[in-house]
Amino acid sequence: MEVTRELTVAHYHDDMPEVYGTPMMIYLMELAAAKAIDQYLPDGWGSVGKAVDVRHLAATPVGFTVTARAEVVAVTDEEVRFAVEVHDGVELIGQGGHVRAPVELERFIRRVEKKAAAL
Repeated sequence: MEVTRELTVAHYHDDMPEVYGTPMMIYLMELAAAKAIDQYLPDGWGSVGKAVDVRHLAATPVGFTVTARAEVVAVTDEEVRFAVEVHDGVELIGQGGHVRAPVELERFIRRVEKKAAAL
């Protein structure tokens, strides 16, 4: 993913520098993890983020391309654990762990709709 101003802290806080934001880095890590297991899930299933424990190690300016990597380190019936990292072409900028829960999407959506109706 190319770092644009919209992906920087400055996009949300004018007094901050134009460097890749931590929430965007975490999203990229989650996306890499989800893509790593999607093909192994049954039809009609997806995965949702359950936990994130990462460190943002270095700043990345606009114009750089960041790449995320996710490696499965453990699997149970309820979750998949990953080691995740992001590199900007010069150095490792983030690393840590991420957990995803496989879900049957139709069932998951029904639960969300039921909750929304309670509002």
